[in-house]
Amino acid sequence: MSSSNGGSGTVPVLEVTNLVKHFSVSGAKGLRKTRATVHAVSDVSFKVEASQTVGLVGESGSGKTTVGRSVLRLAEPTSGSVKFKGQEIVGMGRRELRGMRREMQIVFQDPQASLDPRLTVGSAIAEPLRIQRVPGKHSDRVAELLELVGLAPDHARRFPHEFSGGQRQRIGIARALALNPSLVVLDEPVSALDVSIQGAVVNLLDDLQDRLGLSYLFIAHDLSVVRHISDVMAVMYLGKLMEIGPSETIYTRPSHPYTQALLSAVPEPDPMTERTRQRILLQGDVPSPINPPSGCRFRTRCPIAKDLCAMEEPALIDRGDGHPVACHFPTKNLVEMVSAAR
Repeated sequence: MSSSNGGSGTVPVLEVTNLVKHFSVSGAKGLRKTRATVHAVSDVSFKVEASQTVGLVGESGSGKTTVGRSVLRLAEPTSGSVKFKGQEIVGMGRRELRGMRREMQIVFQDPQASLDPRLTVGSAIAEPLRIQRVPGKHSDRVAELLELVGLAPDHARRFPHEFSGGQRQRIGIARALALNPSLVVLDEPVSALDVSIQGAVVNLLDDLQDRLGLSYLFIAHDLSVVRHISDVMAVMYLGKLMEIGPSETIYTRPSHPYTQALLSAVPEPDPMTERTRQRILLQGDVPSPINPPSGCRFRTRCPIAKDLCAMEEPALIDRGDGHPVACHFPTKNLVEMVSAAR
């Protein structure tokens, strides 16, 4: 994890303001075709400073990946602002955006699906160099990148199926670094890997950040991984930010009931602590993003929800906890409150 928290007065590498992304979907009701809107991302705002890692966490379907794809314009935002080094990229033309993408790259979740099985590793890594018409001997740059991620230069002649999952993800990272980007979006980069391999890849990302001065948007559902690598943690639920702040603060002093429920599911390394601690079990399923609940989106599963939660959506503001939280009734002791109510 980078020690940088961004200097005051400097322009952030990435600044997202009121980001909204809706998808229109078709359905059928009897003999009539119907259309509905999926509210995938709703009014999300955050910053990524230079050499900083922001971890975006939440359950599947919370909108994390859509945020990551929207900030890169792989998915067109419905509204809002996305600024890269102070320059607005929402609405930017294709030619200008193509040049901007040299500095904005992504590492996908599944390393096997993200690599063309018909291309050698060398060709896959060199592809961004060819597309951007970078001059010079591409084979030398490929060898340099392979060594940078802990692989041998002669691996360039092999095909993706000849590598393990962890090695394939290293190849994906090498490809993302080919054009010397400033920002890398890491979309669940270790969730498809064995637990024994995850730590090595996270350590590699940490080392690359220190050596190259990279900024990361790290998308994950595993809060223990996010704690290790992130400077800032942002918690999403059903398309909205529930809580955001320094990772260690969120991990040790969470204020939102949803954040506390997620953290209660993280296994403890100490067997005695793991056996005796209480978990917060959320009831019901995540509501449909086509018809999200009124007021607070988490209220249908929140064990301390009150009438106000259904009538008024809580703003994401600091309510005296030292970091912004979107909850009318933030608490540090949800486990005790739930136990007392039983």
